[in-house]
Amino acid sequence: MTSASAPPAPAKPAPGRGPARGPARDVAGLGVGRALGFVAPALLLIGAFLIFPALWTIYIGVTNYRLTGVEAVSPSIVGLSNYTKALNDALFHNALWLTMLFVLGSAIIGQNILGFTLAWILRRTRPAVRRTVEGLTLLAWILPSTVVAYLWVAFYDRDGGTLNSLLGTPGTAWLIDYPMICLVVFNTWRGTAFSMMLYSSALQAVPPSQLESARMVGASGWQTLRDVVFPHIRGHVLTNTLLISLWTANDFSPFLLTKGGPNHESETVPVYIYNVALQGGELGYSSAISFLLLIANLLVSLVYLRLLRRRA
Repeated sequence: MTSASAPPAPAKPAPGRGPARGPARDVAGLGVGRALGFVAPALLLIGAFLIFPALWTIYIGVTNYRLTGVEAVSPSIVGLSNYTKALNDALFHNALWLTMLFVLGSAIIGQNILGFTLAWILRRTRPAVRRTVEGLTLLAWILPSTVVAYLWVAFYDRDGGTLNSLLGTPGTAWLIDYPMICLVVFNTWRGTAFSMMLYSSALQAVPPSQLESARMVGASGWQTLRDVVFPHIRGHVLTNTLLISLWTANDFSPFLLTKGGPNHESETVPVYIYNVALQGGELGYSSAISFLLLIANLLVSLVYLRLLRRRA
């Protein structure tokens, strides 16, 4: 009587190769046609409101397209002349410099420091006080730009403005004498809410035991922040700085307060693009500047992402 033979052992994969994989399965059972049907509305919206405007901006950036005149009807290709004109334009250089000051003062320094300070102080306050402060800070962030700009124009007003009343300096025209300082203070006040919320969430990841250990060994407040808190929230700091820097660099709110004046002293790049396009009528030139701003945003994003990967 013969014994039953054992089943053959499964074949081992060749050295250096993973297990054999079968064809991808349609788990949901939709099929390619139905799956495309579900994502088609989103793809159409992305194409209509993102891809097509971007491609159209790139196209008219190499033309002499204008708002009025012959070039508005039949623009011609001018190649890279708009880009060379921008690189040699003193007003564009001024707008770049003011944009960097605006981002550095109101986003990288202002919103970062004020947002973290509020988050650090509010973490141990009573819930009622914390909710009140958070609500007021969020209110400044969610109000429409036109409403916020009107409030700050009234605050900075030369005749009967709130700031002059508080400081006892009647007749001081803050938006004319100190336009960039006014814009930095305005944007810091308005955009701090996002940094505060992000840092409030990040601080919850810091182990309380490490904070208590630092307190017991007599570490100062700065030493605790440097050696205990910041190592845990470094990634959040980079993420927050990236987002608020990009938002501030592309912010159009300064136009609502100063319109770029006086004498181009507060004309950031978005405001300069608007003035060139709609007041100067040079749509081709303004599109070229818009594309340069897009490239700058991408480069800044790549730098921040590389720093984030290194920290990770």
